[in-house]
Amino acid sequence: MCGRYASTRSPQELAPLFHVPDVPARETLAPNWNVAPTDEVWAVLERAPRGKDDTGPVERELRPLRWGLVPSWAKDAKAGARMINARVETVHEKPAYRRAFTHRRCLLPADGFYEWEQVEEPGTAKVRKQPYFIHPEDGQVMALAGLYEYWRDRTVQQDDDPAAWLMTCTIITTEATDAAGRVHPRMPLALTPEHYDAWLDPDHRNPDELRALLDQPANGHLNARPVSTAVNNVRNNGPQLLDELVS
Repeated sequence: MCGRYASTRSPQELAPLFHVPDVPARETLAPNWNVAPTDEVWAVLERAPRGKDDTGPVERELRPLRWGLVPSWAKDAKAGARMINARVETVHEKPAYRRAFTHRRCLLPADGFYEWEQVEEPGTAKVRKQPYFIHPEDGQVMALAGLYEYWRDRTVQQDDDPAAWLMTCTIITTEATDAAGRVHPRMPLALTPEHYDAWLDPDHRNPDELRALLDQPANGHLNARPVSTAVNNVRNNGPQLLDELVS
């Protein structure tokens, strides 16, 4: 799974990397070294502007989404906290994800992600969880494969009220390999730049072709370093969380 990650690049840095024509003018997110479920995160997506018929030209956007997908049919938004990840093996079949997989895909920029390894304490029977920060060896941005969904808050009466709609997302995961596989059995999937257009295109709806676009982050060239357990607390943030733990 992917339960925490780091996303610290600014919109000004991300927009040219993902060929987003306009940098968000009003909606900004602070750098986040400890992204947790239900946090708002930057996402790259393509969609027609919302309106009466949604038939306008598709535009590529960089916008904040809440991490933890809330299906359109959910009774309340609390469901999203349990849907931060979607397994690539079943994402095209599960009711919560299958329509988003064919219609509403996104990229979630990340510097890297955290995973935890079960470690035995020397001389004791105790087991602790050691966090690792896993990131591309070359330091490039990761484009994590994601899905997004709209959820209508029925407590808001007016359909055109921005508060009536919640946009949420999830990260697609697979079996882990390379450095990530030595720490945890699951890892997020990513896309390489040559596949961004096909993945984001809402008119591209063949599940098999879409799944073929997904790849290991950094093509498997990942580095995993142990970091402080400070990352375990979602209240902790800052670049010090990425510092390698010195034993």
